[in-house]
Amino acid sequence: MIHALSVFVEGLTLEAEIGLYDHERGRTQPLSVDIELTLTPAVAHGIHGTVNYETLAAKARALAACGHVELVETFAEQLAADCLDHPRAVRVRIRVRKPEAIGGAQAAGVELTASRS
Repeated sequence: MIHALSVFVEGLTLEAEIGLYDHERGRTQPLSVDIELTLTPAVAHGIHGTVNYETLAAKARALAACGHVELVETFAEQLAADCLDHPRAVRVRIRVRKPEAIGGAQAAGVELTASRS
């Protein structure tokens, strides 16, 4: 019996047009994205019984390619909504790191958890 199943992608590196400040517009910056998607309990019999983690990575890549986003929070919220569109998805945790945000720091960013309502 399966009680919980999570599918995850960790440390996905993306280039995105993101940032609030003038010097962040018109150029891309690296982001590091973690996605953990919790699914309803079920036994997976083949790829059609689960969520392919390539699908999660593709959602993050597509969002990064959509154009300028001002806030990392907005990027994380939209990615969470995109991931929760799968019928078995019940919860998602998104962590977005922006390595170039603060000099002297490895990264700054956000983490959010969202559940299907």
